[in-house]
Amino acid sequence: MGEYTLSHELVGEQQRLALMSALLDPLERARLEQLGVRPGWRCLELGCGNGSIAQALAERVAPTGLVVASDIDLAYIADLHMPCLEVRRIDILHDAIEAGGYDLVVARALLHHLTPARMALERMVAALKPGGVFLSIEPDMLPCTVTEPDAMQAFWQGWLKWSAEASIDYFIGRKIPAWLDSLRLEDVAGEGHTAFFNGGSHWANYWTATVRELAPALLKSGHVTGKMLEEFHSRFQDPRYWTGTMTFIETWGRVPA
Repeated sequence: MGEYTLSHELVGEQQRLALMSALLDPLERARLEQLGVRPGWRCLELGCGNGSIAQALAERVAPTGLVVASDIDLAYIADLHMPCLEVRRIDILHDAIEAGGYDLVVARALLHHLTPARMALERMVAALKPGGVFLSIEPDMLPCTVTEPDAMQAFWQGWLKWSAEASIDYFIGRKIPAWLDSLRLEDVAGEGHTAFFNGGSHWANYWTATVRELAPALLKSGHVTGKMLEEFHSRFQDPRYWTGTMTFIETWGRVPA
């Protein structure tokens, strides 16, 4: 898949992932409950990051189920030990995965980094048993294209030009329902969650940490300038600045039984 843009080796990455978990885990846990994850299920989480969702799944499928927590970098989960949980390194584009082996396959904020993402999705679906459930949570950055003022819209346009050149698809969330439908999954549906937040909030802090880590790459691309970064940080520290930048789209479906 190539090197992950936000490597675990970056200073502050573990803290950034912890903040992302605090913001998105409640949304994902509620969806997993709605999808009926229960004791005895075999589950595979791809790109599990710090393992927070994998741990929640392990508690839900206990005492007879199994959760495989996987990532291409196990630095944050290598020492994770609990009943019903197995840690495994998996590159979804290249490594072997048990075909038809899981009741649930789930991935969050992973597919938009993968090329070709459609092939990765097909491999995820192939890992499901008949009647198995797939859940994806991926971004759609449409909100940032209409943000205000003009200086902030210019920053996000620069961000999107950089990401396109880096083969990161920040609009992939809207594509996945049709992809699942084309793979003949049943009961395919999707919902989007857009946070509107002010400077200094948890979401603002998440974005500040993300942009700080990516600043060298953004500047090198030439699409974002130092002045644009200053504008971004100033706005995202201002409690009177309100904005929305990204919709997280949850998409799910079932393999025919």
